[in-house]
Amino acid sequence: MPEDCEVPLSNATEGEIAEILRTAKIIAVVGLSPKPDRPSHSVTVYMMQQGYTIIPVNPGQNEILGKKSYKSLLDVPGPIDIVNIFREPSAVPEIVDQAIAKKAKVIWMQEGIVHNAAAEKARAAGLRVVMNKCLFKEHVRL
Repeated sequence: MPEDCEVPLSNATEGEIAEILRTAKIIAVVGLSPKPDRPSHSVTVYMMQQGYTIIPVNPGQNEILGKKSYKSLLDVPGPIDIVNIFREPSAVPEIVDQAIAKKAKVIWMQEGIVHNAAAEKARAAGLRVVMNKCLFKEHVRL
């Protein structure tokens, strides 16, 4: 975990994470990189291989992994189960606000990403929150 990373004050339990991975079908990946050597790319390719529907969210790209890329979560048509965040912690509050507006079910902050205030706001709006955990590693482990 980076030295400047907050420590999660509250986080999803192993049982909650297992349920999230079992019931979720649609993952919006905020900060998905088109570069194969980036963690966001390899994690997303793995989740696609596991049968999840992936929605890239990256304002600098029109298409990633053969799928239309959206400028923001608010531009994504249809429902979102998991908002998987590959952005710096300072970007998390705006992403959480968009996820709440989209009625997403889960905020998932990848390893090294923690934002306790945004997590509390998401929980207060009824979303589940996972912080500082890798979606790929948790899926493999469970």
